[in-house]
Amino acid sequence: MSYLSIILLAIALSIDACVVSFSYGLVYNENRFKNSFLLALCTGLFQGIMPCLGYFLTGFVKDYIEPYSAFIVFVIFTYLGIKFIKEAFEKDREKQLCIDLKCLILIGIATSIDAFSAGISLSLFGNRILKPSLLIAIVTFVNSALGFHIGGKLRHMPVRNLEISAGLVLIFLGIKAFF
Repeated sequence: MSYLSIILLAIALSIDACVVSFSYGLVYNENRFKNSFLLALCTGLFQGIMPCLGYFLTGFVKDYIEPYSAFIVFVIFTYLGIKFIKEAFEKDREKQLCIDLKCLILIGIATSIDAFSAGISLSLFGNRILKPSLLIAIVTFVNSALGFHIGGKLRHMPVRNLEISAGLVLIFLGIKAFF
């Protein structure tokens, strides 16, 4: 997988964290820097760890699935892309927003489950995992921090368009796996 593809993957994976942070930015007016930093740190950390878990767990079954790797990568990325697009059209349910340690960990896990699948795909592509996972973590940290701060300033940002764009990028990466 090329660096450009990994950068696009990192951006697509970071959209969930950016959207969550944007929502928090709309709500939290006190301690904005601290809350933004903690949220970005937690989402970036989990986005960096989850691909590693997927990558290393794939090693146990890699010999059995490697002949089908292009198809598996296609299915995973296409599924994630469709999931992003589908979620963009679901009606927003009112959510309770908390920012204590327990909530931050849950947010980190929830926004990084897709990164676990990306780690599987990176393993099947034969990539090493350290640089991609660090890039994914850094991009997520930056996008999460930006999302929080933009959320406080732009109350009518088209979040749906971000999710659809991320979904299309993932589908593109899935199709690209065949070539």
